Amino acid sequence: MIPRRPPLSVSEPERQRVEQVDRLAASGPPGVPALVEMLADPSWTVRRAVVASLAALGDAAVRPLCACLSERRDSEARIAAAVDALVASLGDVDGPVLELTREPRPAIVADAAQILGRRASAKAVPRLAELTSHPDDNVAVAAIEALGRVGGRAAVDSLVDAVTSGNFFRVFPAIDVLGRSGDPRAIEPLSALLDDPRYVLEAARALGRTGSRSAVSPLLRLLARPSDAVARVAAVALAELRERYRERYGTVEPIDEALRSEVPAPGAARRLSHSLAGADAGEQAMICGVLGAIGGEDVLLDLTRLLDAEPPVASAAAEALRRLARSADARVLAALRDGDSARRLLLLPLVRGAAAVDEVARCLGDPDPEVRAAACDALGRIAEPRAAAALFPLLDDPNPRVVHAAMTAIQCIGGAEVEALALAAARAGSPAARRAALRILAYFAPPSALPVFIEGLGDPDLRLRERAIHGLASFAEPAAIEALVAVTADPSERVRGVAMRALGQSQRDARVIEALLRGLKDEDAWVRYYACQSLGKLGWEAAAGAIAERLRDDSGQVRVAAVEALSGIKGELALAALEEAAREGDTDMRRSALIGLGIAGREESLPTLLGALSSPDVATRLVGVSAISGFSSPEVLPALVRAAGDADESVRAAATSFIAGRPGVDATRSLIALLVASPAPAPLLAALSTPVPGRVEGILEALATADDELSPLLTAALARMRRPEAHAALLEALRLPRAPARKAAATTLGAVATREAFAAVELASRTDPDPEVRRVSASVLSQWA
Repeated sequence: MIPRRPPLSVSEPERQRVEQVDRLAASGPPGVPALVEMLADPSWTVRRAVVASLAALGDAAVRPLCACLSERRDSEARIAAAVDALVASLGDVDGPVLELTREPRPAIVADAAQILGRRASAKAVPRLAELTSHPDDNVAVAAIEALGRVGGRAAVDSLVDAVTSGNFFRVFPAIDVLGRSGDPRAIEPLSALLDDPRYVLEAARALGRTGSRSAVSPLLRLLARPSDAVARVAAVALAELRERYRERYGTVEPIDEALRSEVPAPGAARRLSHSLAGADAGEQAMICGVLGAIGGEDVLLDLTRLLDAEPPVASAAAEALRRLARSADARVLAALRDGDSARRLLLLPLVRGAAAVDEVARCLGDPDPEVRAAACDALGRIAEPRAAAALFPLLDDPNPRVVHAAMTAIQCIGGAEVEALALAAARAGSPAARRAALRILAYFAPPSALPVFIEGLGDPDLRLRERAIHGLASFAEPAAIEALVAVTADPSERVRGVAMRALGQSQRDARVIEALLRGLKDEDAWVRYYACQSLGKLGWEAAAGAIAERLRDDSGQVRVAAVEALSGIKGELALAALEEAAREGDTDMRRSALIGLGIAGREESLPTLLGALSSPDVATRLVGVSAISGFSSPEVLPALVRAAGDADESVRAAATSFIAGRPGVDATRSLIALLVASPAPAPLLAALSTPVPGRVEGILEALATADDELSPLLTAALARMRRPEAHAALLEALRLPRAPARKAAATTLGAVATREAFAAVELASRTDPDPEVRRVSASVLSQWA
């Protein structure tokens, strides 16, 4: 039996031909003709090597490859390889390939359109738009698909012509590209296709991808159709419409308002509910969002039933009920009363108002600790005083999460009854309840509780003693300080460490400082650690020298604590010590020192901080990004921009957020440059929407030269700011010289939907010098009709 060769193995002849390819590529331009001859090699492995080599040779190979496409069409393998090489080429491809689109042979023109589309050539858009009406269907389809890759906003009129042509082969691919254009002119032709059974499903999906408010009405009308499949597609399209709108403008309220006001009949929500039966879990979750936006009694019933569905759907139903707020309260409470633990866990985050207290309090006895904790959270959110008595028994709960939730809820309620119950629990409860009660009393620090804390210092329960020590730091009375300082001499190193830590939360009293300085020389490393930390928190400058001595401590945690402490102390001595620590080989010390230098904000430390951005360690780079963010030096912004291209996502995200918060036009220009280059624009669009000084001016400046792809992102950023100056900038953008900016401004003003916006768009629909801008404005006006 002959053994099967692995799929990617290379035979000896293939290896020899690949080596020949490498030699030809190394020879440079003289090797191009021979490489072009090898494009038809029978081995895919060899052809792949040839394609890569020709692409790397750039300009030298472009013309020969174009000639090959035009003159050597006897081999499909050669044609495909030539196309791939031109797509990947490092040379100037657009000009020569655009020349190929003038060829009389349709096959060559179709290949050229494919190349331009795969290269996302913005320069080719006008020619691709022309080719969508080419007499040959293959060319027209290739041009439409190419526009989909490049971005179809600049060719909407051509896409509309294709969609309305009646030619199935052109209509179908144009539907998707037109929907993704986000242009308001797409709505009418796509809506018209909803009446054609051949296109209804694809047209509905495309309407969802437009992210336009005016797509709500035609999609809702589909819910009157008898087909569950059509209703399901319409529901999913409406859900996608909401998400696209949210991505663009940061809210879904205008879409939800349209859903509520434009529902064609009371049965529309029922049709949506029926469509759930044939939908998968993802579609069901999306349909829940639409049901929640529509509202109504039938919707509440259906959403409540869905709480028993599988987790993703149940969560979506709960979120939809939360959006319905008060209209859902009565049904939510009924479901809470009758539901099991799983349902209660979904419903408890939805309850609000004092009327819910009794039903929520019943859930405090649920067998599931997560439900008990959620019930505590709900009672804390309601903050009704009569709920306090029901919460205190949970201080003895065996689950720590429940105990913590009960304490937090009690702190939210507060008041005289809570104080009395906490004092009683601190004196007579179980050890666990007494410790929790001390936490509650420390939060409020009423004078009546001070004796309880002082008594607690002698309690046999070590954990309770520690809680009493921590709590004393909340009191400003001299007796509390005196008791704390006395505990720093306790025989137990653990107790001394707790006392040192607690002193950092008290006041800058001479007795406190003296005790902490003694703690720096304690025989126990953790006592020294907490003494360093506390001196740093109190910011006692005179202690800098003593803390700096701990930089050579035998224990690593003490050295790190000393660095952290110096970060909180001003003065030259502290700064010099931090600079030295930032050059240490110990990674933890270095990171802590970098943070301290960033807090100090001294310009002379900036080179050290900038150097951290080149560290091979991700955490160090992340610390460096954070540390330089507060500096105003001109070196900082370029460094943050470089960090925004870091290989690590967390570093990229941090750098982007810091650029977003920097004022000035330069920061805005940097964000826009990152936005243009990013394959995932949503985070950068959110960053660009941060309303800082210079942001609006920078966006307007960019709009003056932006193309059809960038302009909608810039105007969306202005809309997301929801500021008067940003709205004024949108109106100003409608008067900019370039048509792409005016089209995008008209579309975005339609989403903003103010009277001033309406007047400006109406004027543009009549007087703008560009016919495309007038058509876009007219389409936008139809949304207000």
